[in-house]
Amino acid sequence: MRLIVFILFFPLAVFGQYNTWTKLNDVGMGKRERATGFSIGSLGYLCGGLDTAEVIHKDLWAYDPQTDAWTQKADLPGSARRDAVSFVIDNYAFVGSGMDSISGPTGTTLKDFWRYNPSTNSWSAVADFPGAGGDGVYFATGFAAGGKGYLCGGKTGPNLYSNQLWEYKPSNNQWIQRANFPGGIRYQMLSFVVGNKAYVGMGTDQNTFKKDMYCYDPGANNWQTIAPFPGYERGSASTFALEERGFVCLGNNGGLLTDLIEYNPKTDTWTLRAEYGGSGRKSAVSFVVEGKAYVGTGKGYSGKKASWYVYAPANYAALNELEAVLQMYPNPVVSALHISGMTGQIVDVTIYNSSGRKLKTQDLSASHESFIDVSMLESGVFICSFRLADGQVLTKKIVKS
Repeated sequence: MRLIVFILFFPLAVFGQYNTWTKLNDVGMGKRERATGFSIGSLGYLCGGLDTAEVIHKDLWAYDPQTDAWTQKADLPGSARRDAVSFVIDNYAFVGSGMDSISGPTGTTLKDFWRYNPSTNSWSAVADFPGAGGDGVYFATGFAAGGKGYLCGGKTGPNLYSNQLWEYKPSNNQWIQRANFPGGIRYQMLSFVVGNKAYVGMGTDQNTFKKDMYCYDPGANNWQTIAPFPGYERGSASTFALEERGFVCLGNNGGLLTDLIEYNPKTDTWTLRAEYGGSGRKSAVSFVVEGKAYVGTGKGYSGKKASWYVYAPANYAALNELEAVLQMYPNPVVSALHISGMTGQIVDVTIYNSSGRKLKTQDLSASHESFIDVSMLESGVFICSFRLADGQVLTKKIVKS
């Protein structure tokens, strides 16, 4: 039996400025890497980091998307720092941890945390981070879920790393330890939150860059693996969440990356989206304001960056309509897949295995009737990624029996 795909005509929606990056004014504090970022209300914020003179800062800058302008705010009261974490709870930002020196062996690993009130432009001290031996941590990842803040992993000193997860509860100003990250010791990790669940992983264990990802449920205090990430392993990446989806962007795997890959928790699938608008970089800052993501700064091949870009997500309503039109059968399939529903609108299809490895790409641009031979595949679950003429991407699962 052969797997056959028919593609019938269905008019594409007008996507407009969807799944696109647009360059904005450079950040107000100049070239910077290893800062931390967050958003509250209609403004985004960038705090601390390392400049081109290798000076570490503790300044705070607010970004207004309506005017594409930056305004300096009150400095963080503690030490200047790089590789700190931040999270937002109830319109307050919490910033802490990090390293106060460009050189880890000669610097101080930080454990202090501070709460920022944007309405008064003021900071106040909160409970120190007690984890990882109580002497502070940097290169950790931080996120907020269910009204609580979390700090996971990180580096505590030369050749010393953590797999701990700690939860901060603002109502009693206390930290408690939760279930350890299941991937082992890790730093330069990433995280994003969709709904009340966090998605955490990647980074490096000092020896190897990783690409494994896990879902953390704060209510149950447990971890579950999710679908394998289809891109390169990486550390020092940037993340954001839009439209009930998480996004992984940029990072370092020995080289510098520019890809943007979206995760949909409802379908447990990853989809490639528009490549970052600027050059490849690591240790950039990202945040979301009013339905758009802002990503910039970081370190590229030519040094530290001040460039700043906004990402407008895909038109998911239109994509959902197209996904309903695109049909694949039989599924499960034995040897040949039949696809129908979108004549002339699909450029090609790429098939990935459950580990995210690309197995096959087939040109469909001239096809009115498409048969995809999958007889060479072993039994299992696979992802078909359909690239459309306008750059959008549809993904669907198939089962090979």
